[in-house]
Amino acid sequence: MNVIKTGIDGVLIIEPRVFEDARGYFFESFSQREFDEKVGRVVFVQDNESRSSYGVMRGLHFQRPPFTQSKLVRCVRGAVLDVAVDIRKDSPTYGQHVAAELTEDNHRQFFIPKGFAHGFAVLSETAVFQYKCDEFYHPEADGGISILDESLGIDWQIPAEKAILSEKDTKHPLLRDFDSPF
Repeated sequence: MNVIKTGIDGVLIIEPRVFEDARGYFFESFSQREFDEKVGRVVFVQDNESRSSYGVMRGLHFQRPPFTQSKLVRCVRGAVLDVAVDIRKDSPTYGQHVAAELTEDNHRQFFIPKGFAHGFAVLSETAVFQYKCDEFYHPEADGGISILDESLGIDWQIPAEKAILSEKDTKHPLLRDFDSPF
């Protein structure tokens, strides 16, 4: 696998080695040994999957301590714009984000460490999105910041009138009104 550093320390894009021939393709989507060598020791304990339609925006989510999560995400069908926002209050990159387009064709994965809010927007007609987490989901630790916060400067590539958000995601605070637990 090829690990690509981004503008924020710890947030990584991972490209697997894809072997293609007339039959199709094959790639190793995850290897604990190689992940440990190239990224660091992270033990994933839960896998999740969602299916969404064009315009669906999910996020920006995180879990509060002591149940913080690192995530390794990928899009196995369609295309999404995936975003990680640094919410570590003492970080020099606090409030900054990294965005990566993840598609079924580029097979890229995005590693989001603890201390980041995470979200994505569906760019294709339908998308199937998978993610590995290194901590189980704890509803009492659920948190978020507004995915529509313009101060974050995120170009979600979805016209505002076509954005589809859950009721819960419309109620998260703006970054300026957010008291980071990190």
